[in-house]
Amino acid sequence: MREGALVAYKGKPAVVERSGDRLWIRTEAGVKKVREKDVVLLHPGPASLPLPEVPPPDLAEAYALLKDEGALSFAELLELLYPEPGPAEAFALYRALKETPYFAPEGDAWRPRPEAEVQRLLQERAEKEAEKARFEAALRRFRQGRFAEEDRPLLAEVEALALGRAKGSRVLRALGQKETPEEAHAFLLRLGYWTPLVNPYPARFRVPTEPPEVPWGAPDDEGRVDLTELPAFAIDDDPASADADDALSLKDGEVFVHVADVAAWVAPDTPADRAARERGSALYLPERVVPMLPEGLLAEAALGRGEKSRALTFAFRLEGGEPKAVRVFPSWVRVERLSYREAEDRLAEPPFAGLLRLAEAFHQRRLAAGALDLSLPEVKVRLKDGEVEITPLPPYRSRFLVRELMLSAGEAAARFARARGVPVPYSTQEKRPLPESLPEEPIARSFALIKALSRTTYKGAPLPHAGLGLSAYVQATSPLRRFLDLAVHQQLRAAIRGRMLLGPGEVLLRVGEAEAVADAVRGAERASRTHFKLVWLLAHPDYQGEGVVVELRGGRARVFLPELALEAPLAASGGERPGMPVGLRLLEVNLPRLQARFARAP
Repeated sequence: MREGALVAYKGKPAVVERSGDRLWIRTEAGVKKVREKDVVLLHPGPASLPLPEVPPPDLAEAYALLKDEGALSFAELLELLYPEPGPAEAFALYRALKETPYFAPEGDAWRPRPEAEVQRLLQERAEKEAEKARFEAALRRFRQGRFAEEDRPLLAEVEALALGRAKGSRVLRALGQKETPEEAHAFLLRLGYWTPLVNPYPARFRVPTEPPEVPWGAPDDEGRVDLTELPAFAIDDDPASADADDALSLKDGEVFVHVADVAAWVAPDTPADRAARERGSALYLPERVVPMLPEGLLAEAALGRGEKSRALTFAFRLEGGEPKAVRVFPSWVRVERLSYREAEDRLAEPPFAGLLRLAEAFHQRRLAAGALDLSLPEVKVRLKDGEVEITPLPPYRSRFLVRELMLSAGEAAARFARARGVPVPYSTQEKRPLPESLPEEPIARSFALIKALSRTTYKGAPLPHAGLGLSAYVQATSPLRRFLDLAVHQQLRAAIRGRMLLGPGEVLLRVGEAEAVADAVRGAERASRTHFKLVWLLAHPDYQGEGVVVELRGGRARVFLPELALEAPLAASGGERPGMPVGLRLLEVNLPRLQARFARAP
């Protein structure tokens, strides 16, 4: 290569400035030193940059003449295609050969491709050009805020990003938008491809959205005690729910907490057990419920679905609010289902009056032991017939009754397991110092206390649960809904039967696997509830309500709207304090970002 020769470097023209052990070349960006093997000689020169533009050669015509010939050198092709070839013509040929379907490189020469191969490559090129044209046409429509039926495959790619199933989107990239699930969600809403009712969070949290379809065994009814003459009541928000798993009885001062005996069907490491462990818990969404267990098993195991039900009964006396004389045994029960409203109307009659007195004694004992008394309004969010319904849950005393007696059953189960050396996952919570100053207003006070709490963990030893004010506690009253409770039941049942127990390490490993998934389920539930609350706000753009300041941070306040059970940021004016009520009006809803902005109401 001599000075002035034209070469190609990284697909662009360059002129040799000096040769030797290393080449010095001049590109349009400047002079640089390169290796000779990094360039392709195109013309001996002399050449200078920039090169004049010349028409590309007609390689199709050349192919028609040469298709039956052998390979030709670059110089031979150049002489054939241009009468007076110079550096500009050489680079035009080089650029054309890099893209042509007619000739293939063969060493330093170029060989005509077989006709069948040429036709295949031409077809592929035509299809790529047509696809590019379709893509550009779709982008023009998207910029105009519309889409056509033929755009659905492209929109499916954006949808995959919005659902967390893909990491990027060439559509958003081409439109200059950020490739995030939130931006994809916003794009699909603007286009009208998604409606606000589309809930992406179960997919984003990668939780199953269909019931498991696995077999389960025949129930183990050995030693089941007949308690069908004892009135038993399952109390819930919806008495017709498919997964009622606890009921209450009272006889001669003894409390009976009957819990669906799921472990009678589901032994460890059976298909139904593995399916439940893989899910961690049932998924409760505003639009539907996805059970942890097969639907057919729910129909068999849920309390009150038939004339009588199988239960694992926790029987104990609450003496001074403390569970004593704990018994655990399988039973037959006849269950009456009630709503909290229906139970509220019967609190003055037996057995509800007696159960309420025992619940209050248990509660007082917990408070004396340092339990935190949290008071946060709750709402039920439901999507029905395309409309979002938000229903505040009244603070019924019947709700308090059920909560306290279920906690007492958890403490009773822990005492039973500890006394018999049964390995179970004990729910524990480390005690942390509480803030020196707490708001008096109940909602703001509850927020401050929750923020100070440590996370509940599961141990193989009965350590205290500080938030509940209990020295030992296990979750044991929702085996239809939570794998943790099912694991406790499996161990207790094995102990009662005198059968082999899983060791502490194995129990905690199984529970740990399930809880990792259950965290994702809880995340999907929280995000889904917030999503549909914001959908409700979108349908009520003139919304005004009263909130409570629950936190101050920097120049921002955080408020809680009790009637929606919704947190939102608010610009602070300087006079706010936690617990202060503030009138609010809706400014904006950003559904993809799960945010609502409010201002002070006039």
